[in-house]
Amino acid sequence: MLKVFELIGRYFMLMGKVFSRPEKAAIYRRRIIYEMEALGVNSIGLTAIISIFIGAVITLQMSINLDSPFIPQSLIGYATRETILEFSSAVVALILAGKVGSSIASEIGTMRITEQIDALEIMGVNSASYLILPKIVASMIFFPFLTILSILIGVIGGW
Repeated sequence: MLKVFELIGRYFMLMGKVFSRPEKAAIYRRRIIYEMEALGVNSIGLTAIISIFIGAVITLQMSINLDSPFIPQSLIGYATRETILEFSSAVVALILAGKVGSSIASEIGTMRITEQIDALEIMGVNSASYLILPKIVASMIFFPFLTILSILIGVIGGW
């Protein structure tokens, strides 16, 4: 039980370092733009491909399951659209959690092995804020755009 409280305390201490006042705003601005490209723009292709398939599969399943003379064909399109609106954001979140999470973990792990994080600390840079804050801000800015894109492309895939 004491180990859990220690881990929670270390986490909050790290978050305190991450959200401390940045030293130079211009450096953080460049890092945020870089992270938006690395985490967001590079995920557009994967998001688009998966969204097309999600839309197509949902449409096929709706048309197979709603095959009745009492149900109009226009209901299939409506039900598909509503399902994609609800389901797309969850699938995109799962995809991005896997892709972006593994990318961030490998980047920080490589930096730890090559002692780049220690070099940042020696230079007096707040390494937690320098490495983590731009990723958080870039994700909060760009991921809603990916969700909207997924919804639009999913509807096109269902069409």
